[in-house]
Amino acid sequence: MTNSPPLAGKVAIITGAGKGIGSVTCDYLAEDGAHIALVGRDEGALRAKAAALDAAFPGRESMAVRSDVTDEDQVRKMASAVAGHFGGIDILVNTAGGTGPIETPVQDYPAAEFRRILELNVIGTFLPCKYVIPHLIERGGGRIVNLAGTSGLRGYRNRSGYSSSKWAVRGFTRTLALEVGPHDITVNAVCPNVTNGARMERIVAEKAGKLGMAPEEVYADFAAQTALGRFVDESDVAAAIRFLVSPGARNITGHDIPVDAGWDV
Repeated sequence: MTNSPPLAGKVAIITGAGKGIGSVTCDYLAEDGAHIALVGRDEGALRAKAAALDAAFPGRESMAVRSDVTDEDQVRKMASAVAGHFGGIDILVNTAGGTGPIETPVQDYPAAEFRRILELNVIGTFLPCKYVIPHLIERGGGRIVNLAGTSGLRGYRNRSGYSSSKWAVRGFTRTLALEVGPHDITVNAVCPNVTNGARMERIVAEKAGKLGMAPEEVYADFAAQTALGRFVDESDVAAAIRFLVSPGARNITGHDIPVDAGWDV
């Protein structure tokens, strides 16, 4: 007797799906049998990823939807299009986001950049939730996972905009869990620490340049702050998301799951 994949027949929207953690999450949820709606701004990357998913994981379907998560009209249309195409929505994973200026004290932080990172990380999480939740309610339940970060667990020197945005995502996640819990919808946040990948390479290079350090020294300093002495991988973060949307996590809601190699201990 063959067991069905744990997410067979489920429909998942993943924002920021064209690269990084979002892309790996697409792989994991597709492997678990879910239909995937890949959301982002780079339509070419989304279509290529969708085709790769359907080739690797047949028997389910992928859909690429270009949408700016900070644009309310685009997000509303995206949610409606996905629900119309697949007949409903069961899962929302919000990985779209940015970092903002680094090594920048508050007095030097451009107000426009502060607004921009709040708009991307906070509004860009709020809007997909706002327009997907009615479809989850109609479905009789569902899962929402937001991407926060360890910078939302403590203060983060010289990263005030980014840290503020991730604290806000955590607060929004907890509040939302209370609101939608009666509809059997769970809402959780995953909090990665420094994560290997293109974004971290850019941050390390920028930090090294500002501090007059070699990139290797910056990497070593970041790693030394963790109990395990290492960075995490995008696959580690995606694995936590995979668990939170699985049947085994049905009674976990309103919580932060650090994936940080023991940074916040």
